[in-house]
Amino acid sequence: MKFLDQAKIYLRSGDGGDGVIAFRRERFIEYGGPDGGKGGRGGHVIFVAVQNLNTLIDFRYTQHFRARKGGNGAGSDRTGAGADDVVISVPIGTEILADDNETLLADMDVAGKEVTLLRGGDGGNGNAHFKSSTNRAPRRADVGWPGAERWVWLRLKLIADVGLVGLPNAGKSTFLAASSAARPKIADYPFTTLHPQLGVVRLSATEEFVLADIPGLIEGAHEGAGLGDRFLGHVERCAVLVHLVDGAAGNVARAWRLVREELRAYGGGLADKPEIIVLNKADTMTPREATARRTALARASGHPVMLMSGVSGQGVPEVLRAAQNAVTEQRRSRAA
Repeated sequence: MKFLDQAKIYLRSGDGGDGVIAFRRERFIEYGGPDGGKGGRGGHVIFVAVQNLNTLIDFRYTQHFRARKGGNGAGSDRTGAGADDVVISVPIGTEILADDNETLLADMDVAGKEVTLLRGGDGGNGNAHFKSSTNRAPRRADVGWPGAERWVWLRLKLIADVGLVGLPNAGKSTFLAASSAARPKIADYPFTTLHPQLGVVRLSATEEFVLADIPGLIEGAHEGAGLGDRFLGHVERCAVLVHLVDGAAGNVARAWRLVREELRAYGGGLADKPEIIVLNKADTMTPREATARRTALARASGHPVMLMSGVSGQGVPEVLRAAQNAVTEQRRSRAA
């Protein structure tokens, strides 16, 4: 299935049904009187977050959603039928934004969450509603209230606990494949990963977390260079970032600073998230090179640096344990 994380759609709720003018005309009843019924309610537009979706690809082919008008009233004081609601299923983690693509209208971040975004119009009153002691035969009925309409943006932000960031070819996909059942594309050229990948990491029967791999960042990504920073939204909800630095690339401090600068330029609180810095591809370095580059990276970042090789598996359990501890700590703080 093709991955799509943004879509623009048109929504319109249903108009209310019209009220009617009617009078009782029954044999042997001397005084009939007004009995025109009220119109039915127009259909709402409702969004529901469901678990079995992970892309917005369906909205590429269906972009207009219109609810039906409510039924008109009838004689004998009968109310018109209410129109069916339009229920739109979206993946968990979908944000609904206004037409400006900035104003947040709803965040579908929990399975089963339901949001009525547009309400259908109320039905108009029939002439039975207007009868009184001074107006015994009203000839007035209202039309139904109009529904609402608007264009909205849907933006999917995948629900993951740990996010992988780094330059292209830093070994993110290899690490994802080594630590989970995910099978991302792995190759020796940049931008092998073209869209986010998810994998579930299970350390024990009671410990697991979701790991997200996004396409690599390059200098100027916040200005659209490479694949840009559009996929960084998928790690905004993560508890911790695992920053992989290619140990075989040479200047590891510069590589770390470049990605950090792109995270700061993007915003969204990514630069403030806890970060686990990992010097990857230990199998391609001599012990002396690994020590020197690890020291240089620790000095530049001001944080401890872990050593790992996604290919050989060296250091992978330790990195996963550190990530699990960070996720557990966040879950505990949320519960508190």
